[in-house]
Formats: sequence, structure tokens, C-alpha cells
Amino acid sequence: MVTGADGFIGSHLVERLIEESASVRAFCIYNSNGSCGWLDELAEEKFDAVDITLGDIRDSRAVRNAIADVDVVFHLAALIAIPYSYQAPESFVDTNISGTLNVLEAVRDRDGVRMVHTSTSEVYGTPETVPIREDHPIRGQSPYSATKIAADQMCEAYARSFGADVVILRPFNTFGPRQSARAVLPTILTQLLANQQRIRLGNLTPRRDLTFVADTVDGFMRMAESDVPNGTLIQLGTGQTVSIGELFDLCCKITGSNATIVTEAERMRPDASEVQILLSDPSRAKDLIGWVPTYTLEDGLRRTADWLAPRVDAKKAARYQR
Repeated sequence: MVTGADGFIGSHLVERLIEESASVRAFCIYNSNGSCGWLDELAEEKFDAVDITLGDIRDSRAVRNAIADVDVVFHLAALIAIPYSYQAPESFVDTNISGTLNVLEAVRDRDGVRMVHTSTSEVYGTPETVPIREDHPIRGQSPYSATKIAADQMCEAYARSFGADVVILRPFNTFGPRQSARAVLPTILTQLLANQQRIRLGNLTPRRDLTFVADTVDGFMRMAESDVPNGTLIQLGTGQTVSIGELFDLCCKITGSNATIVTEAERMRPDASEVQILLSDPSRAKDLIGWVPTYTLEDGLRRTADWLAPRVDAKKAARYQR
């Protein structure tokens, strides 16, 4: 089962599982129009191969029922928008902490079920040393990251206290087709592809370790199939960083744009909350699960731009200028 299957990474993971001939249950957020998010865009034969379950990760009974007959749970359901976490921290607590607890409780009650929990590199905050290794101290620099830290710690506690077969995968910044248009990369590409000439952005100096979504999904697959012991934490990253300003220049190169940047203070995080650099040490992923990223940043950006190009809505792109 994949929780958050209707989202960005979750939908790509569902597709990969189908390609591997797995029997897949997709746990998607309930809504009145029956939408399955990005899964709605799957080819008919792929969509028909998925057992769609609409529910809410905050509902313990719904989660327990959905997990009743599965062997592996990929837990990706989460609220992830950092700016929104400043406005609605309680929603992040309910979804990211209580929701994860519901999955842990359901897994704890069943033998032979592995849970792959999704962490985030945001839990490190601005690092004390780089490259970042799995034993680096964690620091909640936003309400979002604080809730993800708590969820990670609950997973570790359930592994230690109850022997639950839960392992933790900590991707650095994943990008690619289907990513939220409010994330910085699709925000840049969408405006450039809509021929906007003045691209409004926030802080240009933070550096990120960007992984193409297909590589991240491969990490999930390897983690589920590995024989690493319960409680194991592995991070996924390329070991290279790019600044937001450099990323903008590369996007301009790929799209053939001559646009310029307008920096706006209201688009910046609070100073004490901004994470200045995220740079991974990917050696543990290679050693323990044989994971090595295969897509270069430029290749991934081109694939993302190619996917976005026919979907660009000029009116929506103009909203990013506000």
C-alpha cells in the first residue's frame, strides 16, 4: 500500500510498482468528487490495475482497514508546504504526527509487514557540517520540519519499543513531473515556459541537493526489498548542491529564456527559519541498499520542462507574479 498515492512522489511510486507487477493499493485523500489526484492521469490499463482506497490518514480505523492485508506500507501521506505550516501548524501536527501514529499502530498489530516511512532533509535545519550524514543533529526550523522530526522519532520508538518493522527513508529535495506548482523549481519553469520576463523569487542563496523523482522512487523500492534491520535510517541525495540563483540560470538555458529575477522580501522565509544549505553524503544508501542516482540535474530539468510545457496555463503562471 502507498499512502499519499495521489501526490507527487506517491503517484510515481505507484506507477513503478505496477511496472514491477506488484499488487498495489493506493490510499488517497477522500474528497467529494472522487478524484485520485495525479493517479487520474495514469493510462487506463495502469489505473485499472490499482486498488484505489479513498480515506484520511488522520482516521485510525480507515488506515487500519486499508493495511489489513498488505505486505509493505510505503508511508508518504503528509502536509509538506513549508510556508503553509507557518499559518496552520495544527493541521501539520494532525496529519504528519497523528497520521504517522495511525500507520504505526496498524503495522504494529500485524506480523510480516514492513513500513517504509518518508522523512525529509528539512529535519536537519541549517547544518552544522556538510556533507550531511544520517547522524547529524536535527533541528526544527519550521513547523513542518518539527512535525516530520516527531514522526521520524515515533517510527524509531516503535522499532525499538515494539519491534515494528519500520525503516526510515530521508530524501533530499526531490523534483520532477507532477511536483506542486508552488515548489520553487516548477514555479520557475512554469513562468519561463509561459514567456514571463520578470520572475519573482525569494532568497536566491540557499543551496539544495536535488534528486530526480525516478531516482527517489528507486530508493523506495530498494528500501522495501532490503534486509536492513528495523529502525534503519537512510537518506537519499546526489552529494551535489545548486543555489536557487544557479537553478534559475540553468532553467533559462533549458527553456531558451532571457528572463530576469525580481527578488521580493515577502517570498522569503523568516531569517531564523531559512535553511541555507542541504548537501547529502549518499554513501550509506550506496553501501546498504545499492542506491546510486542515475539522472543528472540537467537531464531531470529537461524532462520536467518537457512534461510541464503542454500543461502551462498563462493565467495561472501570472499568479506567481503577484
